[in-house]
This record gives sequence, C-alpha cells and structure tokens, in this order.
Amino acid sequence: MTRKGVSILFLMVLLMCLSIISCSRGEGKITQTIKVAGSTTVLPVVSRAAEIFMKNHPGVTITINSGGSGVGVTSVAKGLADIGMISRDITQEEKKSFRDADFKVHPIGKDAVACVVSSEVYNAGIKSLSPERIRKIYIGEIRNWKEIGGYDRDILVVDKEFHRGTRHVFMGYIFGDENAKAPGADIITGSNNEEQSKIGQSNSAIGMLSYAWINKDVMGLGIEVDGKVIEPTIENIKNGSYPIARDILLVIRGETSGIVKEFIEFILSSEGQRIVEENGYVSIKKG
Repeated sequence: MTRKGVSILFLMVLLMCLSIISCSRGEGKITQTIKVAGSTTVLPVVSRAAEIFMKNHPGVTITINSGGSGVGVTSVAKGLADIGMISRDITQEEKKSFRDADFKVHPIGKDAVACVVSSEVYNAGIKSLSPERIRKIYIGEIRNWKEIGGYDRDILVVDKEFHRGTRHVFMGYIFGDENAKAPGADIITGSNNEEQSKIGQSNSAIGMLSYAWINKDVMGLGIEVDGKVIEPTIENIKNGSYPIARDILLVIRGETSGIVKEFIEFILSSEGQRIVEENGYVSIKKG
C-alpha cells in the first residue's frame, strides 16, 4: 500500500473512532443506564420518577421491567438490575440463596394490601369480612356469597402468583404463612393491573390488591378486628391501624453510589415523595 493509501486509511479509522466516542457521549454527556425490575405495586412510582429524572439528566436512560417482587430481588442478586422494586421484605430463603448479594433496602413509601371484591358484591351488602372468613373462602370452605350474608352467587376466588409481594403480605396476615396455599382459588393472576381487571370484569370476585389499585369497580373491604371494622383508607394507613400494611421498597446490592444513588435520593426528595402520594401511597416523610 502506498504512503498516501496508508494516510487515508489512518484518517478513516480516526474518524470512525471519533464518531463512536461522540455517539457514546451523546452531545458531550456520557450515557449511563439504570436497570430497574420488580414489583408492579412500586412500578407506577418509579416509572413517573424515572420520567422526570431523565428529563433533568439527558445523559441517563432508565429501563424498567416488572414481574413481581421476587423478580426484583433475583434480578439485583444476579446483577441483571441495578435496582429491585419490592413490596414485601426480603425473605430468609432469598437471603440464604444470595448470601453474597449484600442487599441494602430503601423504603420509599407506605401501602396497604386490601381484600377487594367486585363492586356488585360490595353493593349487595358485603362491606367487611373477618380474617377467618377470608381464610375459609381461600381454602374453599365458603363458596357462595349467600353463606355470609351476600347475594346468591358462587364466589370467584382470585389468587396471585407465589412470588408476588402483595400475596406474601396478604397471606402472611390471613394465614400466618406467607407461602400458604389457596385450594379454593379459581384464577391465579400476576400483576396488580391484571388482577384489578379480572375482579372488575366479574360480578362475584374476591382478591387482594394494593390500596392504590382500588377503584369504582374493585372495592376494598373493611377488616373486622376485635369487633371493630377497620377500613383500608389513607388515614388508617398513616395512623397504623389498618392491619395489612407494608412499606414499598427499593433494593440494591451494597452501598449506593453514582447515578443510582442520585435516582434513589430523588425519589426520597420532596418532589419524589409527591410522586409517591400522587400514585395513591403514603409518603415516608413527616409533614
């Protein structure tokens, strides 16, 4: 090859390298990616927070996948995600399975798990249930709403996938066992959105949902405790009286640093906590 040919080749390689560097920096800013996965309960908060954060940090991309709290924990433990969204505590089994993960958990808000029914069931007179009656429905001992004062319709019992945080919290309270089986269940759902849809489309269903997912078609029942009915309301979540409550959490491996730390700090800021409240949860900040 001639000296001129070598010079042209060198120039082409140099221009290619400069082009790659320019693309990777995105108008002078180094592109960084935060990968998030896990709970559909936490998803609306993190999605909205990510949207605002990325606008203020043009060089940052945040990718979010759901799948449930179990997916959030496993993804972080295996290095598939930087942040896991979880709506329950990390289990002892998970801690044993991932001994080297050094999980660090960051509460970002408070929530309740409501026992919910189709609006038709609620309007027909079932406005509260005791934990014992809920348990009997889920094991199949009570099969028709008329058995407990409702109208004459078979109960459509909706359960959730075992790795879902909402199920862990609900079953832990109703059965005293986070992994309790529900032989009376007719349908097993995944996300809050899926379960909300199934219950809302039915006229005889019962299920378990985050408080934030209650609407006019899916009504939250009061829980009968020691002769009192405690409703799933924001006030009762705040004062701690509603019995099926939980924190919504972010989990990472080890200590936070860099852009991941900045994103978590944003969610814990006053602006981030407003996002928590706008999505139907309770801020962890006082005042």
